[in-house]
Amino acid sequence: MKSILIALVLSVFPLIAQSQNSQCGTVVEKFKILPGGDRFPHTPICLPITYATNPPTSGRHYQDWAQYKTYSIPVAHGFLVHNLEHGAIVISYNCHHGCDEEVAALQAYLDGLPPDPSCEPEVKHRVVVVPDPELDVRFAAAAWGTSLKSECFDLEALGAFMQENYNHAPEDECLDGLDFEIPGLPPDKCGQPGFRWPKL
Repeated sequence: MKSILIALVLSVFPLIAQSQNSQCGTVVEKFKILPGGDRFPHTPICLPITYATNPPTSGRHYQDWAQYKTYSIPVAHGFLVHNLEHGAIVISYNCHHGCDEEVAALQAYLDGLPPDPSCEPEVKHRVVVVPDPELDVRFAAAAWGTSLKSECFDLEALGAFMQENYNHAPEDECLDGLDFEIPGLPPDKCGQPGFRWPKL
């Protein structure tokens, strides 16, 4: 991705650096790493967690993580941040009028990637794709400590982001997680204020 803007920001926000691509308004931001499960106890499942950014890139999270797959339903951020801690890329989207063609193009790209040799046999690579109705752009991606946000499906920028940030996290672990499309697992309201769900 060709950067046309690089800035260092000193403010109350944990932003370290930013780069921008004009084609889709794609912005890549790096953030200070927030305390999470590596040094603190995991947050009880479905207890609300507030993140400073969406997509979140680090911080407190639940003890379980999401299965590496493409979801048709939202997944609580507390699970996805645990995926990030394992070196995953989480790709999210919010298309008010639909984006089936773009999601299909994304899936075709992911299907063509080589398998990660460090993963267990049931996992091809550490990537989660998930709709996020709270996202303020059309497409986004997150890795540990960094994010990409875009107003359209920017495959060139996404590919560069994944190449640079895949498996750059505190825990090099590639075991599959929970499939939240299985009935009985936490629904999309998990993690929202007032919602309670029994411990797994």
